[in-house]
Amino acid sequence: MTGQDGRDQTATPAFEVESAVARAVSLHMEGKLKEALEELNEALRHSPDDLGVNAARGHVQCELEQYEEASKSYSRVAEVQPKNATAWFNLAVCLEKLGKWEQAATRFERALELQPERLEARLGLGICQLHLEKAERALESFERYLAEKSDDETALFGKAVALQFLWRFDEATDIYNRILERNPNSEESLTNLVAVAMARKDDKSLRDYSEKLLALRPYSQAAMEGLATCAFSSGDFEAAVKFCSKLVEYTPDHFERWFNLGVACQKTKRLDQAAHAYAEAIRIRPDAKQAYVNLGVVKQELNDLKGAREAYERALQITPDIPEIMFNLATVFELQGAKDEAEKQYQKLLARNQESEDAWFRLGYLRLERGDYRASAEAFESAVRKRPHWPEALVNLGLSHWKSGNGDAAEAAFRKLLEVSPDSADALRGLAALAVEGENFASALEYQVKLIDRGERSPELFYNTGLLLQRSGQAEDAIRLYREAIDERPDFAEALLNLGHALKGQGKADEARTCWRQAIDIKPELARGYFE
Repeated sequence: MTGQDGRDQTATPAFEVESAVARAVSLHMEGKLKEALEELNEALRHSPDDLGVNAARGHVQCELEQYEEASKSYSRVAEVQPKNATAWFNLAVCLEKLGKWEQAATRFERALELQPERLEARLGLGICQLHLEKAERALESFERYLAEKSDDETALFGKAVALQFLWRFDEATDIYNRILERNPNSEESLTNLVAVAMARKDDKSLRDYSEKLLALRPYSQAAMEGLATCAFSSGDFEAAVKFCSKLVEYTPDHFERWFNLGVACQKTKRLDQAAHAYAEAIRIRPDAKQAYVNLGVVKQELNDLKGAREAYERALQITPDIPEIMFNLATVFELQGAKDEAEKQYQKLLARNQESEDAWFRLGYLRLERGDYRASAEAFESAVRKRPHWPEALVNLGLSHWKSGNGDAAEAAFRKLLEVSPDSADALRGLAALAVEGENFASALEYQVKLIDRGERSPELFYNTGLLLQRSGQAEDAIRLYREAIDERPDFAEALLNLGHALKGQGKADEARTCWRQAIDIKPELARGYFE
């Protein structure tokens, strides 16, 4: 009796099994793997515990890359025949293909217990141990395998990787190069040589291996990563932009690559692109403090003060009280005209870090601007204690003391500035002004003459020096300097008025009257001085 499918429904199960297996073999030889698998499944419906059929099914499933199903077939065999080394080995291969490294390693070890001479199991075990980051054990497995098959490229490569994991770079490099001698197209070896050179910070080798890899595979990310690293190391930020731009095209959700592109663009003054790159990095990793800091710097350079402030504030939310970020935020407050907020921010920063001389300087400057001269002097004193030879801090310290009425301290600051910078015009001006204030006109004149000798040519300097010379009876020199002041600024009414007085004293009345006329025309209120 036959059914609709033509099969003899009265046949024994054993006959059905054998027939199904025979058909499976025939179909397999024709390359009809799926049909062969169906026949084996049919055989197992009649005899589920047939180990030979289970093994055959596992074989076909492996060929179809159905590794999960194949592992179940081989597991069935291994369970029933625990000393079947082949079943354990095949099961291990399936688990390896599935990335189940720990389970695969255990099965390879079992296969080796049963059949120590099975080299493929030793190789598979080494590969699993590499993936499990057991480099020492992997190295042992590969060396035992290579003792029998010294030229096996897979095992040599595995040994090199294990050595690389163990930071035995010279030995790893030697093996990779041996592989390349035999197989110049070994991308894996070149890729790992790039990684080794990067770890060793060997830019020459890194460039060489990366260029070879790029020639072999024009879209190799490892090669571009290597060349980008070389570009950063050599300061070739144009090249870094090129390679990093390519890398983010390939991996648009890779934080480090967007961040590196931001740095490269920032270095090449592509500020809009840098801001975009940092924003992408933040999209991927919203808690990346340094990306916010760099974005803030770029926004500040773009004069997007609102964006810079938001970036710095977000960075401080992630990691509070970082002095560098607090300082940057304070500078943004200053640029926005929020002087009170800036001052508070500097004070907050200094409460956590007394060593920030830049913060002391900026705090002193803000206090000086709003007229709190004693407080500004205290801040500049702190800045100078941190950096004793700081000209800008010394001049502002002198000004703060002077405006607060402490002439002696002001003079000491200006003299210290003159020690630090003997040609400092600020120091000479400050000392000259203090000398005039103390009616020490001889010293004031000495300082102002030094300013002129050093090349200062401001009309105010010529005029003030002329006044001192005239006061000390040096009329000719006074006249010369008044004329210098007028040459620099023809509408300098006060210089014209005093030039007239000096000329009159020398009996040059007509010329004096001409000067007075010009002075009064420019500034009528000076007319009263004519009668004095």
